[in-house]
Amino acid sequence: MPSEPLSKKRIVTAAIGLIEREGADAISMRRIAAELGVGVMSLYNHVPNKDALLSEVAEAVLSEIEFTDDPGADWTERVRIQARAFRQIAHHYPRSTMLVVSRQLHSNAGLLPVERALATLRSAGFDGPEAVKVLRMFIAFIVGSLLREVGVTPSFAPLPARMRAERVDAALFPTVASLAPLLDSCDPEEEFDFGVELLIQAMAVHRKRAPGAPDALSGAAAPSPERLS
Repeated sequence: MPSEPLSKKRIVTAAIGLIEREGADAISMRRIAAELGVGVMSLYNHVPNKDALLSEVAEAVLSEIEFTDDPGADWTERVRIQARAFRQIAHHYPRSTMLVVSRQLHSNAGLLPVERALATLRSAGFDGPEAVKVLRMFIAFIVGSLLREVGVTPSFAPLPARMRAERVDAALFPTVASLAPLLDSCDPEEEFDFGVELLIQAMAVHRKRAPGAPDALSGAAAPSPERLS
């Protein structure tokens, strides 16, 4: 049976597989060529260089996000759906998703989640500057959660041996000692949902405090200070 012709899709798929196994630092044009059993120069007919290949990986991962949006739903539910859609793809491609959040993508695939998120925030009553700030806050939270999950930043789970409950000096660190069993475990999905809910509640409170802004949960206009006096 003849082998499948070399294509950009095959190259990107091989790169994603390698990244998920060994991380983005393992990527090189020579390594990908070896993975595919082809000459390294043949790759350049489809991808100009390594940087372009990494951008293609980010594009491919982003394109798999399934955005099911209901414009008629409450904005809080729309935020949950969008956050979980990104969390789902990050769950499937944790290491490749790091490329998504570290590269500027100006294609349709790269701009679609930004458009959806900003449109949701604007429909909730956030003005332009607020919508952008909230989007950046959410991105920071998602990136931080992902970094923790793939082991790039500390998660307090599991604790190093020297910090196990029986090794913590309870006299010096009474709170850490009492909470060590909780610090020694972590459910990434549960904690992601917890963080999303916390951010949504903070967003709702912020909108309710803005004079004349729509009520954060019902969409009704809040009474002006003059009407309250």
